[in-house]
Amino acid sequence: MLAKTPPLGWNSWNTFARNINEDVVLESAKAMVNRGFKDAGYEYVVIDDCWSLMERDSDKRLVADPAKFPHGMKWLADQIHALGLKFGMYSCCGTRTCANYPSSFDYEFIDAQTFADWGVDFLKYDNCNRPKGAHNTLMYQRMGLALKATGREILYSACQWGEDNPGEWIRSTGAHMYRSTGDIFDHFGSVREIAASQASKLCYAAPYFWNDIDMLVAGMHGQGNVGRGGMSDAEYEFHFALWCVMQSPLMMGCDIRTVDEKTADLMKHKELLAINQDPEGRQPYVIDRGRNYTDRYLGMKHMADGSYVLFAFNFSDGGYGGFTEFFDIGLSADCGYGLDLYDVMTGEKLGLIKDYVRWSLPPHGFRILRGNLVRRTPENPGKTYN
Repeated sequence: MLAKTPPLGWNSWNTFARNINEDVVLESAKAMVNRGFKDAGYEYVVIDDCWSLMERDSDKRLVADPAKFPHGMKWLADQIHALGLKFGMYSCCGTRTCANYPSSFDYEFIDAQTFADWGVDFLKYDNCNRPKGAHNTLMYQRMGLALKATGREILYSACQWGEDNPGEWIRSTGAHMYRSTGDIFDHFGSVREIAASQASKLCYAAPYFWNDIDMLVAGMHGQGNVGRGGMSDAEYEFHFALWCVMQSPLMMGCDIRTVDEKTADLMKHKELLAINQDPEGRQPYVIDRGRNYTDRYLGMKHMADGSYVLFAFNFSDGGYGGFTEFFDIGLSADCGYGLDLYDVMTGEKLGLIKDYVRWSLPPHGFRILRGNLVRRTPENPGKTYN
């Protein structure tokens, strides 16, 4: 079954937008393998908008632009599959895509079969230029039916922008993941705004159905289609770690052929990816989110192996000093238990902590701790965190 854990891959839009072509896609797929992203779990290579001609053919089928994709999409899919990866494409539920290319409104079954014939494994389905009388629920239901009718397993990524409370209904259309936010841009304010928008939506995500809080901008450094000044390396680390804690799908948006090694290593971080790919898919238990996540995000997360993750993200432009009292995660002073913790990013072992964790974070800083619940004994009574 598809999307038991959040899907991982690369999407062309954030960097290339209209400047997409066969060479870029195939080179990116090869980079995914050669630079170790495939071994880290990334598998989908997704072409976004602007890939087709402006008119359908005589059979009403979409046609790949031969100037951009001279060998056609079936050939490209075969090349990507030969690398051990999966191939993704883009369409839209409106009359035109967001970039005004032909879209799938009233052509859902023709387009779904075309994608299946080409060997597509992933469909990003956008929400632009939808007629006023065409309700969201019906438009996404139509493509869900069309994809199932092909008989091919195609991961259905509903890029619905969080309109009309999609968490309440979009899983019923067959979607495996859905965009619960507007578009991301390459600056810290965008990351903060997206996080703030998720306060009421965390509860919808679960195995086989994930809140997609949009593609990664890590490593873009202000370049490409969504560049807006860029972020520091520390802010990219914050962004990636937060997406992992929230168990969002991770679709890299930088140019993975040339992205710097520091960012590449970040996006392959084993501990963070293990949190993101935890098979139980339990969303964070929120302890403190400041003013609607705009100041901070403190919480904990139950993991499938019986361990727990404690985290603190500081969204503010000033430092943050505070506490997570164990009472607030369910451990009273006389329960007899503590948490044996280590730092996910540094590997530092903190030992058995009995009462609270103190956070001291710089502007746009974070910390993630992981460990197990341990019974305190006279020989190991636990210590106060300092």
